[in-house]
Amino acid sequence: MGKFGPLRPPWRQYGCAHGKEDEFQSREPIPDRSLMDRSTEFGRWKAQSLSKADLSRKGSVDEDAVEVVELLNSREEFFTTSSCAGRILLLDGSTNGPGVQKQHCCWLLVTHKPCVKDDVMAALKGATSDAVLKFEPFILHVQCRTLQDAQTLHSVAVDSGFRNSGITVGKRGKIMLAVRSTHGLEVPLTHKGKLMVTEEYIEFLLTTANQKMEENKRRIGRFYNCLQHAVKRETISNSRSEIKEKNNPLCTPKNQRKQGKARDPSTTEDDGGEQLKGSDGWGIGAVLFLGDD
Repeated sequence: MGKFGPLRPPWRQYGCAHGKEDEFQSREPIPDRSLMDRSTEFGRWKAQSLSKADLSRKGSVDEDAVEVVELLNSREEFFTTSSCAGRILLLDGSTNGPGVQKQHCCWLLVTHKPCVKDDVMAALKGATSDAVLKFEPFILHVQCRTLQDAQTLHSVAVDSGFRNSGITVGKRGKIMLAVRSTHGLEVPLTHKGKLMVTEEYIEFLLTTANQKMEENKRRIGRFYNCLQHAVKRETISNSRSEIKEKNNPLCTPKNQRKQGKARDPSTTEDDGGEQLKGSDGWGIGAVLFLGDD
């Protein structure tokens, strides 16, 4: 007899599978309503985005990026908003201010394949201002369902050679991952319509640009292979977690965290400074940017 009456058996207090059947009280984990609402909103964003017309200059996904885009869009936790497989282009326009403003330039040449000197020389005949030869590597923007999904994809991007990738969190909770690299090229060729370099130098530049294009294609291949393995591991991991929780109602994420802290007394809870971890368990320094949706 306790101070406040008879004590309840342990299996009645904690819902453990002991005692008589009529005494067992199952305590199923309460679903997180906010998480369900976010998942529903993400699904609505995805449906709206994928139903829109392609407003790019080409009007379709680049050939070398098709497999990556289709794989991401087939997953419920991702969808792509824009992509470019990599290109060589010749722009003619004002260079006032830092960098080249493409929206105010004339596109003299653009190709997603290796380029030859004759094509560039022919395009340069139309230059009337400051023409710039550029190579732009693969870039991909992906909206992710959760921050954990973005971390997984960020790890894939970095491991594939796209080390300039980053995560942006918008005001409305939109989580965007930009897959980027730094092996670009940008060289001015004309000034006020006058060619400032030799044809030999242009041929050298194109050799360099074409080599970068080939390396870019290899990185896309690595990204696709790494992505396949990552989503496969994630699917297996989620399936095991669901089976475990189904067989043991007490095995909830909250209880798992408590058990982890019990094993590691040095662990402290810090919601504001949680380290980002990729799917392979490495600490990934993914920079988070707060941006507008």
